[in-house]
Amino acid sequence: MSVAVVLLTAALAVVFALLAAAGAGKLARLDGASYPAAVRQAAGAFAAVVTLAAALTAAFAAVFI
Repeated sequence: MSVAVVLLTAALAVVFALLAAAGAGKLARLDGASYPAAVRQAAGAFAAVVTLAAALTAAFAAVFI
């Protein structure tokens, strides 16, 4: 696999994580949470998506290699 594909996939995972974090933060604010609480929710969503992407990458690497 080329370096460009790996970098593009990593960038796509970060974009999805940022979108999930923005959505979680916005939903928390709409629910009446304070700004620090909304940022905490967004950070948790970002970390969860990045962790999921890493776990899926490890699982696919174990199967395909």
